[in-house]
Amino acid sequence: MATYEVESIATVVGGHTRVQDDYQGGVESVIRLNEAYPLETLQGIEEFSHLTVTWLFHLARPEDVQLHARSPRGNPDWPSTGTFVHRNHRRPNQLAISYPRLLEVEGRDLLVTDLDAVDGTPVIDLAPYFEQMGPRGPIRQPAWPGEMLEPNYWAKASERPSERPV
Repeated sequence: MATYEVESIATVVGGHTRVQDDYQGGVESVIRLNEAYPLETLQGIEEFSHLTVTWLFHLARPEDVQLHARSPRGNPDWPSTGTFVHRNHRRPNQLAISYPRLLEVEGRDLLVTDLDAVDGTPVIDLAPYFEQMGPRGPIRQPAWPGEMLEPNYWAKASERPSERPV
């Protein structure tokens, strides 16, 4: 198997402070470009509403990877599906892609909202989202992703129910 070495180009600053499955919405964070890259590498990005951000599940461990079929979130009501049908840290390279909304650019800092990564997350790559490069044609998917994500994934983090004391 071929291996590749990549370096982070930026880091997530602020925003979510812990990993969670839901209540990802309404949280602002900063994607801070590493100083190794000149500011002109961001020139023109402020004209876009959304970004495509590839990031590393940096809090995951190699032993979290699961190369077998399983039900999403362990819910037996949803079908058992393979590793490459899930979008979580249990994937072999533990990478994710998100599409946050770009609010403001200040030097090396890109202020975004709705980035489902946590404070300290290494950003492997970023680009503006081009509508013309999004999915073409009708979107098809089974019911379970909507059942799993629709109720709470993008609900505002401020609306998250309080945790009960242990």
